[in-house]
Amino acid sequence: MATVKATNLQSGPWWREPWPWFLMAGPAIAIIACAVTITLALQQFSDQPLNDGFKRGLVIERVQPAQAGTTSVVIEQVDVTER
Repeated sequence: MATVKATNLQSGPWWREPWPWFLMAGPAIAIIACAVTITLALQQFSDQPLNDGFKRGLVIERVQPAQAGTTSVVIEQVDVTER
């Protein structure tokens, strides 16, 4: 029967080992990427183009093109709330 000889292994603190940092790098990068994505989505959301209109809150107001020779603008309000 073979015997296992106990060796005296000296290991340093966990933060000096490379494996914990390697294993934590993936989730850390995912959290940073998620924060960047959410920030960009919130900053750029109001810049979405609308065809012939603009958005105020949940109401999209569409401006219809004026007829030749007229100066009035007709605004149509479309409520996008679901009931």
